[in-house]
Amino acid sequence: MKKMVMAELEKCYSVAPLHYQGKQHILVAAEKKDRCILFDVDGKEKATVWEEPGGVMTMVQVPGTDGQFLATHKFYSPNDSKEAKIIIATPDGSGNWNIRTLTDLPFVHRFDILSNGGSNYLIACTLKSGHEYKEDWSSPGKVYAAKLPDDLSCFDDANQLQLEAIKDGMLKNHGYYRIVEDGKASALICSDNGVFRFYPPETPEDKWQKEQLLDVPASDAVMADLDGDGKMELVVISPFHGDEVSVYKETDGRYEKVFKYPEKAEFLHAIWSGKLCGKTVVVLGHRKGARRLFVLLWTDGHYTFKTIDDDCGPANVYGYNYEGRDILVATNREINQVAMYTFEEGDL
Repeated sequence: MKKMVMAELEKCYSVAPLHYQGKQHILVAAEKKDRCILFDVDGKEKATVWEEPGGVMTMVQVPGTDGQFLATHKFYSPNDSKEAKIIIATPDGSGNWNIRTLTDLPFVHRFDILSNGGSNYLIACTLKSGHEYKEDWSSPGKVYAAKLPDDLSCFDDANQLQLEAIKDGMLKNHGYYRIVEDGKASALICSDNGVFRFYPPETPEDKWQKEQLLDVPASDAVMADLDGDGKMELVVISPFHGDEVSVYKETDGRYEKVFKYPEKAEFLHAIWSGKLCGKTVVVLGHRKGARRLFVLLWTDGHYTFKTIDDDCGPANVYGYNYEGRDILVATNREINQVAMYTFEEGDL
């Protein structure tokens, strides 16, 4: 495995893919007031999308576009997010991006665009709903949704997309992950209330469907078939910004814990699932203590784990395959480092 430092970026945080000008790219943006950078898939910097304001928790490409994407702005921390919003970033073809407001949404932390039945739907999660003082959790967060028009050019500060709350009472509403199963996308959302799965409408006239998978406090989760039995396990970080990683398997309609990572990994945050070295894995990272980036996988009939990097403090991680190479890009927030890890056969 080879590591390459792509950039130094203060409090680097969000990472996402972007298809632009016929090529795959990677976006990286900062939690605090710093740049959003566009890289090619080899890790070379191509452009600065914006200089500030930062506060970027999530970035998602608008389906079917050439480089247009949505992003959160001004979510600087759980204690400084009253002015958070979702913006539209649209390339002008000459290397610059036009930035406009899609919707003001205080405390918006994660969001996504899910497609179903030929329509695109925005789903957005607020960490909380109100805030009067530091560490004020008295107003739980919500999950919002809206049908997303094909043309977003009409939206700006004066004309914003209207959202509908589809679930409230979500205390410390932190975790989001897109799950694709049988070709259909759904949303895995985590809070102190548990782990929930949301399914977009089949038609614009239908409602979002939702189910609760777990009732334990959770910070983040993914689903992946680690053991190869054809059914996805649920891998959960708990509690909020917690130190425990657990694997759950569904038995008779209920998720039961079958494995617990043996160490306390303080301030777990990064999580991604996919293929590395031909194996289905979950990659995790924590921001305090050993500040490790590591991989969870199934080996010789049991769950195992392997360290990728130490003392790096990853906030988020994203993986992809390019020209036969498996690559991870991690925003190592605690050392202000955007890093690329390239894997070769036999590394896991």
